[in-house]
Amino acid sequence: MTMFEWFVFFLIVQVVHGLGTWKLYIKAGKKAIDAFIPIYNGLVLMKIINRPWWWILLLFVPIVNLILFPVIWVETARSFGRNTYKDTFLAIVLLGFYNFYLNYIDDVNYVENRDLHPKSSSGDWVSSILFAVVAATIVHTYFIQPYVIPTSSLEKSLLVGDFLFVSKMHFGARTPITTIATPMVHDTIPVAKKKSYLPFPQLPYFRLPGFQKIKNNDIVVFNWPVDTFYHMYKAADKKYYKPIDKKTNYVKRCVGIPGDSLEVRNGYVYINGEKNKLPDRARLQFSYEVILKEGRGFDNSIFELLQNRYDITDGIYRLSNDKIIIPAASKEAVNMFKNHPSVSKLIKVEDVKGVRDAGIFPKNPTYNWNNDHFGPLYIPEKGSTVDLNLEVLPIYKRIITEYEGNALKVEGNQILINGNITDSYTFNQDYYWMMGDNRHNSQDSRAWGFVPYDHVVGKPVFIWMSWGNGKPRLERFFTTVGGSGKPVSYLIPFLIFIVAWIVISKIRKRRKQNG
Repeated sequence: MTMFEWFVFFLIVQVVHGLGTWKLYIKAGKKAIDAFIPIYNGLVLMKIINRPWWWILLLFVPIVNLILFPVIWVETARSFGRNTYKDTFLAIVLLGFYNFYLNYIDDVNYVENRDLHPKSSSGDWVSSILFAVVAATIVHTYFIQPYVIPTSSLEKSLLVGDFLFVSKMHFGARTPITTIATPMVHDTIPVAKKKSYLPFPQLPYFRLPGFQKIKNNDIVVFNWPVDTFYHMYKAADKKYYKPIDKKTNYVKRCVGIPGDSLEVRNGYVYINGEKNKLPDRARLQFSYEVILKEGRGFDNSIFELLQNRYDITDGIYRLSNDKIIIPAASKEAVNMFKNHPSVSKLIKVEDVKGVRDAGIFPKNPTYNWNNDHFGPLYIPEKGSTVDLNLEVLPIYKRIITEYEGNALKVEGNQILINGNITDSYTFNQDYYWMMGDNRHNSQDSRAWGFVPYDHVVGKPVFIWMSWGNGKPRLERFFTTVGGSGKPVSYLIPFLIFIVAWIVISKIRKRRKQNG
């Protein structure tokens, strides 16, 4: 829905509200017209049901309003003496239209200064849970979102099983696009394995101001642009349409920002002609073929050595008795392992320049690109213009059609956008190039292209827990994602703070009790 359509819908809701409550407003000592005036009618209603004015603000927060609207319907009924379970049930099931019955048929009286406390312990629990969910949803949507690392594409910087806090504020929190969804759940309801949202209606894309721009080499969480899976871990047996904010969350390193020219040479990224320099915590990894010395052979001792001493754990397999493949190893690990007495030679596995990989972006025969030799290509910046021809078109076709919503057609040598012949295109938003540090084992922009700014979720800032090989990795608990040098765990200071907080709280409580 467009903003105009939402505005019309909002006005219709105001009229329906007024028609269903104007007599109730009069019985509460207010004017009938108050029930029809947008925004003001909500402020007046909050006074009638004796609730804080700022509840009105929450009604404009998607997902949160799905929780709050039923609460207000029930509170309205109770403000006019209708407190039974039947009244509560009807207020919710009839989606607020129970007010019409109270307004026109039932003989109700306004209960001024009614007791707002729940009549039972169960009611108290329900009230507490509802508002805990509201608070958590607001924090999850606009401030901090938990995230767990599912793959090894950023191995060494982020490990499989790291539990992160992702800041929405750094790059600006994106307001929800999906309006009807289960709170604090992504695309699938756990256990039930059912879709957690309705794809329509949708709000137009909007992002609050952030206090930081995405820089080269920032680690970024974003919605996977080409996601058509039913849910995160189920391969699609057909294509499913998914709103932007319900596409699978990915985390990669942003190696190219808007306006950059990017190229991959021998597996290394070059930005604007210069080799990309990664932060000191990052560890590039490549695949290697290991040739063992004659008579040595591959046995479990070598496998254990690779795991325990050289920290090479990702998918080692044997080609023959004297050859093994290490799918992911850092330069530091390789330099140590190559001096092992069993090793004759280590050969970096590398795609041949000029030999096309059909699975590499833009997946067009014109471009003989592969994982290790790719580009150069221009990363679009909002407002920038590129010359458009049949050779360049495969690079930017998805941007023009899928991300920026234009109709594109090719007739002979002519390119038509929205029915108009054109030889250039101006971009409507920024785009980014995301890659994993595990260069031969990463599903990244080399496979599916650019990441639009409207797909950006946030910035990982903190590892609050880490779990691997069936046990906790305590040295990674409460460590920062960014920064220089070896990550430092703040677990002990955190535990000391919690204990101190509990002790101080108990001392204060005792002093209060003793007067």
